[in-house]
Amino acid sequence: MYVGFDIGGTTIKYGVLDETGAILEKNMLPTNYDPQSFYQNLITIINEAKSRYPIAGIGISAPGIVQKDGLMLTAGAIKPLYGENFKTTLEECCGLTVSVENDANAAAIAEKWIGNAQSFSNYLCLVLGTGVGGGIVINDQVYRGAHGMAGEFGWMVIDALPSTGNSEEVSINRKAAVVDGLVRIYNQKGGQLAGFQATTDAREIFQRAQMGETLAETVTQQFLTDLSVGLINLISCFDPEAILIGGGISANPYFFERLQQTLTTVETQHAAINYLRGKTIAPVLPAKLQNDAGLIGAVYQIHQQLTR
Repeated sequence: MYVGFDIGGTTIKYGVLDETGAILEKNMLPTNYDPQSFYQNLITIINEAKSRYPIAGIGISAPGIVQKDGLMLTAGAIKPLYGENFKTTLEECCGLTVSVENDANAAAIAEKWIGNAQSFSNYLCLVLGTGVGGGIVINDQVYRGAHGMAGEFGWMVIDALPSTGNSEEVSINRKAAVVDGLVRIYNQKGGQLAGFQATTDAREIFQRAQMGETLAETVTQQFLTDLSVGLINLISCFDPEAILIGGGISANPYFFERLQQTLTTVETQHAAINYLRGKTIAPVLPAKLQNDAGLIGAVYQIHQQLTR
């Protein structure tokens, strides 16, 4: 048995999984950005699981750039955890072997293990959440780059640079992520309207769009267009067999239906890509494991480490 953690900028999903990737139990809690409280939450969960199961190791999926030794060069939106080493800290506290993997890599690995990528050798995985993470699989191997930074698709700039300030404002992270993109922009624009009700849930924005709210429809369409531009850039650069979309939003039928419509429009407007549609242009598919992919991929890594 293993304890798995999928650390996000908003929530930490955790659970107990067996050696086949089956989730025996799972739960979540808000992400605490204070390092001491962050570790204490994880240690409490691990100790509670050890009291009820024969836990062999700990698997962690986390945003950001993860070094081989577990050092987090970055941690996505969780700025106070930059430079932390989850592996060393938790191994010392809990006496169990710990594996740490980038969240999008973990999702890509999970999909290859028991998900929708079992028949693919070359594919990409996007995890849409607080930001946008990316996993790259080439010839059945995760490609990490020279410094573990490969797959930071959210950093891609997809619009004209601002004349001053941070150019990340026109990045995928700020325009096509769920929280820092869709939700942020919707609330920002809505805050200028009388009687506007802010939300933290993308599902509510989709519902408002379906009900005909002009702001929700406008912001949602721009979000889908920006995401589609990012997707055709990735298809052009990597020529994958498929791109899998993960994260909680991937389970939303309305999102995927609208994304496919928008992606078709964006692809057909690009002459070279339009010519190759139906020939070499990769399909964009929902990840089978959806919101559980990071958890399952994290456990796959520790299971492989302990059984090889």
